[in-house]
Amino acid sequence: MSVFLPDESATEALATRLAAALPPRTAGLTLLLRGDLGAGKSTFARALIRSLGHSGAVPSPTYTLVEPYDLPGGMVYHVDLYRVSSEDELRYLGWTELDEGFRIVEWPDRAPGIAARADISVEFEYEEPGRRASIVGLSPDGKRIVARLDTATATEPVN
Repeated sequence: MSVFLPDESATEALATRLAAALPPRTAGLTLLLRGDLGAGKSTFARALIRSLGHSGAVPSPTYTLVEPYDLPGGMVYHVDLYRVSSEDELRYLGWTELDEGFRIVEWPDRAPGIAARADISVEFEYEEPGRRASIVGLSPDGKRIVARLDTATATEPVN
């Protein structure tokens, strides 16, 4: 599915809708966020994490690489791979230790093997005067989630 996002609030609204489409327990799911710098990945991730129940600050994991959140539906890990130069570095991040949580991954193309095991991909592209988000289910679970999201978006248009 593809959605035009005229502004930041529309990006946040889409993240809220995705949160509502997720199953109650998100353990083991991986969401990939793709797009150029400034395209909306971090805005989307922050809104999604807040929609899943986090009430505090949501810092960018650009330097920490992983920010964990212990939320009502389970652990959520916001991962930023921008500074990762090879997939081997994931071992040092403790990637396999994140399996029990929901992984939100920015810059997943830095570790191509992640995409093979991911559930949903959201790609943000510039489209004046805003952005376009293309959302694809990659696994059976991801396809079910995107179908629920697509149904909700069809009945309640995003800004």
